[in-house]
Amino acid sequence: MMITSRKNPVIGEYRRLAAERAYRAEMRSCLGQGRKLLDEALDAGLQVSSVMSAEPVEGLDPSVSRYLVKPELLDYISPMKSAPELLFVCRIPEPGPVDGARLLLAEDLQDPGNVGTLIRTANAFGFDGIILAGACADPFGPKAVRASMGAVFRRKVWMLPSDKAIGELKKQEIPLIAAALRADAVTAGEYAFPDRLALAIGNEGHGLSAEMLAAADRVVRIPMEPGAESLNAGAAAAVLLWEVYRRRGK
Repeated sequence: MMITSRKNPVIGEYRRLAAERAYRAEMRSCLGQGRKLLDEALDAGLQVSSVMSAEPVEGLDPSVSRYLVKPELLDYISPMKSAPELLFVCRIPEPGPVDGARLLLAEDLQDPGNVGTLIRTANAFGFDGIILAGACADPFGPKAVRASMGAVFRRKVWMLPSDKAIGELKKQEIPLIAAALRADAVTAGEYAFPDRLALAIGNEGHGLSAEMLAAADRVVRIPMEPGAESLNAGAAAAVLLWEVYRRRGK
């Protein structure tokens, strides 16, 4: 099907999925862009409902609706700086109950790029899922999906208030290991991380909430040079996730 007008309802649907978190949640669908992310979604077994592109896209199931548009319409829809080769709509996976041997918990991370990067890093180091606690950016917004490089389609992602996240971990008897620069914190390289754990990373500005720190079974820190600024959430997570991965003998 060829679409030429911005007023076409399909264009409006794509723009709402790109811009409105509440609408994505209501429709249980998200917008992705680029052939690589499309292939990642398909490989993860997600239901792709439609694809919009300037050129025909080969290799799609007949059930996928296909729309041809001019490149300027792709640019009109996409929140990214450069026009994508294609856009697609896919179903947001249902994560089910909180479970897994190794979980990453991120609290109050409001930048979608950081959220996507943390999901990508957790996937790279073999963590089973990601809990986004408190006021985190939507992991299924276009910028987070792109930053995750498709890892958001392959790992379970739970979005919970902080108190409910803590409650779920306690119910599953998963130890909560919090990262913070505190005097009583154990240096990450000296700590024997348990086989099952939830590793908590806080907001760059104020770190983890008092509630999360109070619930922690252990607090760990990354040693740094005196006077150095604390690492941002993505860098801190990468260091700690790698340390857990290394200690598993990987």
